[in-house]
Amino acid sequence: MRRQLEEEHDNHERWLVSYADFITLLFAFFVVMYSISSVNEGKYKVLSESLEGVFNAPAKTIKPIQVGDISPRSTSPDSREIFIQPMIGESSPPPDQRKKKKEPSKEDLQLEMIAGEFEDNFEDLIFEEKVSVQKKDDWIEISLDDTVVFQSGGVEPVDDALPIIEKIAGIMNQHDNAMLVEGHTDNVPIRSPVFPSNWELSAARAAT
Repeated sequence: MRRQLEEEHDNHERWLVSYADFITLLFAFFVVMYSISSVNEGKYKVLSESLEGVFNAPAKTIKPIQVGDISPRSTSPDSREIFIQPMIGESSPPPDQRKKKKEPSKEDLQLEMIAGEFEDNFEDLIFEEKVSVQKKDDWIEISLDDTVVFQSGGVEPVDDALPIIEKIAGIMNQHDNAMLVEGHTDNVPIRSPVFPSNWELSAARAAT
């Protein structure tokens, strides 16, 4: 009979080899990281000194180059004082008085007079915000509230509006000025055989 071979014993210390390799790689990794993060103190000191010299250096002024002969100016205190300070007893006028005030033209005075006539004649209606008088650059704008002149959707002036219109016409007849009449409507839409829209109604009111 063959002699039975003795069983080989398992090597339980093989893990030490892998552990040693791991420790070696870990040590190499930390060495590389330290070498990357380390600062060169010599270079850092040189850079710091250079920056300190730049910021602490005295300011340099640019000296202009003189071309040709220039007569020297007097630098005596008296001449500078006379040049800068005004003479005693004299003062420059304020800026608002330096500009010459524009005189109103004849047309402006006439428009202001006409606007004053309308304001005097319609003082109560202006207070009630039914009539407004505004002076523009070249004309006067007189606005009548639609409720004072027309009924809603109507084109014929109401009876109470006739005295107002006659008073306006009386003032305008005293002056030789052009007159432009515009008609407007309220915000209530209208659609009828006579006035398909508010545009036709406003045009008819202006022509009335």
